[in-house]
Amino acid sequence: MAESVLFQPGRIGPVETTNRIVRAGTSETASGDGGEITDNLVEIYENLARNRVGLILSGHMFCHPRGRYATRQTGIHDDAMVPGLTRLTSAVHRHGGKVFAQLAHAGSQSRVPENRPLAPSPVPNALTGRMVEAATAVEIAEVIEAFAGGARRALRAGFDGVHIHAANGYLISEFSSALTNRREDEWGGTARARDRFVLEVLKAVRREVPAGMAVTVKLGLQDAVPGGMALDEGVRRGEALAAAGADAIEVSCNAMRLPSDSAKEYVAVGPGRALRDLLLHRLLSAPHPEAYFLPAARELRKRTRVPIILVGGMRLPTTMETILERGEADFVAMARPFIREPDLVVKLAQGRRGPVECTSCNLCLMHESHHSLRCWRVPRRRLLEHAIFRLRGGLREAHRPHSSR
Repeated sequence: MAESVLFQPGRIGPVETTNRIVRAGTSETASGDGGEITDNLVEIYENLARNRVGLILSGHMFCHPRGRYATRQTGIHDDAMVPGLTRLTSAVHRHGGKVFAQLAHAGSQSRVPENRPLAPSPVPNALTGRMVEAATAVEIAEVIEAFAGGARRALRAGFDGVHIHAANGYLISEFSSALTNRREDEWGGTARARDRFVLEVLKAVRREVPAGMAVTVKLGLQDAVPGGMALDEGVRRGEALAAAGADAIEVSCNAMRLPSDSAKEYVAVGPGRALRDLLLHRLLSAPHPEAYFLPAARELRKRTRVPIILVGGMRLPTTMETILERGEADFVAMARPFIREPDLVVKLAQGRRGPVECTSCNLCLMHESHHSLRCWRVPRRRLLEHAIFRLRGGLREAHRPHSSR
């Protein structure tokens, strides 16, 4: 497996990686109540680096208090966060790993009840139903500066790069889609005007970091909501970001109705795999296909040579290798598989040819905000713990509907 294209060195701007395997940003909800780094979170990252992950993209970190998505989400919104973040990067670098800070603002998709979110227009969020007022020009400028501030803190904390979250229904996604951006000023009204917010964020971040630090973007290329942003608009926006200096683009979806729009369930899980993992309801179901964002990546590749990070249902080594060998992407990224197998890269290097152990059951997503990141299928006792917690109504508490729904 050492001969595999997966284990060729890679480059994202000034950053070199030892292989082409990326741990995609994963919502850990393992921080302190104020967003502080915990021992648990440091351990998660150190374990990934120890097990030879080529590049770690952090979980989405809120860069402004109003942009917080969930309780126990990691913060990069205040200078007080820098010492803890430095502990995290030091743990990764001890093992020769590379880590980018993923900067995010949840917009109207915030699930924090006491939060006062922000959005380009007063449109109910497709995922949460949350309704907010339209952002003022002053508030827009404040958010752009918050992304710049997050980049400054990422630099001070020793991150190797900054990854701007412009996907999955969060604030930048809301500015990018005509479904959620109904403005008629310089921030909306046309596709070109909808480009402006993410381009201004990219420019603000670029101004804050030196040439030796990578700046990349997780970009939603197409809405998962009917009647939403078409792929062509997203691809053209990716081309504009590449021209404006993005060192790589991670391909994802934009506005969402369900968490599974960006994290499809039961990818590559056939009857035999379902039986082994006690997924009895999947025994008669066909596996969901791998690489579900690959068609979007192919379209982006036609328009630009910027390095592409492909996330979304990478489950078989042959699938990953074929995508890289064909040049359809330059890196393959996984999130959920690394929750169950933090040593997955080592296993692949040792010659593993079977699928990853993760069955994309999404129990880990269901427990977001309730528990820190873990796989709920192994060890087996966790399935019982999950069932008891669910029967007691625990899963409803953190994701209860907002009063404005």
